Formats: sequence, structure tokens, C-alpha cells
Amino acid sequence: MTVNIQYVRMATSETMNEYVIERLNKLGKKYDWIISAQVHFEVEHNDKDKGKICKMELSLPGPRIFASSNEANYEDAVKNTISDLERQLKKRKEIYKTH
Repeated sequence: MTVNIQYVRMATSETMNEYVIERLNKLGKKYDWIISAQVHFEVEHNDKDKGKICKMELSLPGPRIFASSNEANYEDAVKNTISDLERQLKKRKEIYKTH
């Protein structure tokens, strides 16, 4: 699985890159039919409590899967986004089983 990480209006972070790749590789081992992942990190300065946005799009057979979350820090945003993606992947896997 190839992973493309983009930082919008903020500095890049090697630590965050490693964290995201590690989490996505775990997901890729569980669902080996994932082709690639697009990850976007943004910061929203107007939001006082949250404002750390993580958006992920997975490319796989069939329609792409997308999830995003807005949290107080990027680690929580990544965790929540990946858990949303995993929920969608489980549903997709059930559809494949029935055919």
C-alpha cells in the first residue's frame, strides 16, 4: 500500500508521518486489498477547542472510502479517522463475502 501524506498550511512532521504509516500498515495487513491511502492534515485556527483536522481517503476495489475527524490533537484525529475507515472496511468486506 502506498501512503501519500500532505500538510495543508502547516509544517511537516516526520514523527506524525511515522505514526500514520504505522497505523495504516496495521490496517493494510488486516485488509490486504487496500491499494493506497491519501492523508491530509489541516489546522483550523478559528476553532478554540479542536481544530486539528485529519482527512483520509483509501483507494481499493470499488468506490473509494473517505473519513475525517476534527480533534484537539493530531494523534486523536488519526485514531478516530482510522477507526471510521475500519468500520467502513468491515462493511465492505461483508459485501464481498456475500457475492
